[in-house]
Amino acid sequence: MRIGVFTDSYKPYTSGVVTSITTFRDELTRLGHEVHIFAPSYPHYQDDEPNVYRFYSVPSPTNTDFTLAIPIYPGLGTLVKHLRLDIIHVHSPMIMGRVGLRYARKYNIPLVFTYHTRYDQYVHYVPVAQDFAKEVTVKYSSSFCNHCDHIITPSEDIRAIIRENEVRKPVTVIPTGIPLQRFENGDPGWLRAHFDIPTENKILLFVGRLSKEKNLKFLIKTFRTVKDKMPQTSLVLTAQGPLEEELKAMCRDLGLGSRDVVFTGAIPYDQLVNVYHSADLFVFSSLTETQGLVLTEAMACGLPVVAVRASGVQDMVDDGVDGILTNLDTDELAAAICQVLSDDALYQQLHNHALLKAESLSARNMTLKLEDIYKRLITGRTYRPNRLLNVSNWFNN
Repeated sequence: MRIGVFTDSYKPYTSGVVTSITTFRDELTRLGHEVHIFAPSYPHYQDDEPNVYRFYSVPSPTNTDFTLAIPIYPGLGTLVKHLRLDIIHVHSPMIMGRVGLRYARKYNIPLVFTYHTRYDQYVHYVPVAQDFAKEVTVKYSSSFCNHCDHIITPSEDIRAIIRENEVRKPVTVIPTGIPLQRFENGDPGWLRAHFDIPTENKILLFVGRLSKEKNLKFLIKTFRTVKDKMPQTSLVLTAQGPLEEELKAMCRDLGLGSRDVVFTGAIPYDQLVNVYHSADLFVFSSLTETQGLVLTEAMACGLPVVAVRASGVQDMVDDGVDGILTNLDTDELAAAICQVLSDDALYQQLHNHALLKAESLSARNMTLKLEDIYKRLITGRTYRPNRLLNVSNWFNN
């Protein structure tokens, strides 16, 4: 098959969406398929992989690390036609998703959309009228889904949410798989070799973005409680993002020093395996995940997870089996962290089951499920009239 991937988020930007795209691309290529990626450009970045087509872009006003594609690419229609794409798979309902939709309709190509993000949970980046923005975002993303042929969600929770929002098209749950070979072996001393972490301290790890939706102020408050009960602990935040300075100031206000809470900045993906293997426990407090890919990456390295019970997260973590889930309560989360770190038998049980969970979510198995959907769509393709999104109809559906 010849697969066209249209995405607003791609290398060198790091995110769960980018990891998902690259993981599925690698596995689809191993299965003999041809993957073409259409994405925004980034200054001074040159692709080292074939079949990547970059759109001119501008920095995002709310996140200067991220660029927004200008949806104009001279000769794109001819290129898409020349590539003879069998499937178009979009990973956003926004700029590049709209481009993918346009060419799927123009050339009658089946269109798949992966619903990676709870878009309505990001309206805090809108400076005014956030309630209205949330309503518009929900209606827009649902309308976009209903113009696609098939929707992929990373979890059952997200499938239920979009069904409640009147998405009528077929929906299949396919989490992003884990390339197990990348996480099998890592350097357990890597973090201490690169950062000032006391040898005797247990390391709690978070991987993600330093942004409001990750609920990191709650996590740091929780760690303050953990630190009071178990002084020989450090929290490592492997991430970058707009809240970095604010979170560092918060740590100082709570009396947490640079050896207590370690900000590593962004770590290259090929080094993340060493970060995971250096840690003792993965901690997570986000309430807005569709899957929380970092949870399964941590499990692939044998790390037990202690997390706040939330959509997406509870699909990935079996409470009491491969991790512990708690309510949104600092004392409850802190108690669970201390329990896992102090109970060797419980820790070993969670460690063993975390490895088993990651194996069940291997990249190969998940990609075979996606491949099956592609094949069924191509085989059953029927022509439908050209219909593009109509803004005036968002509130009439």
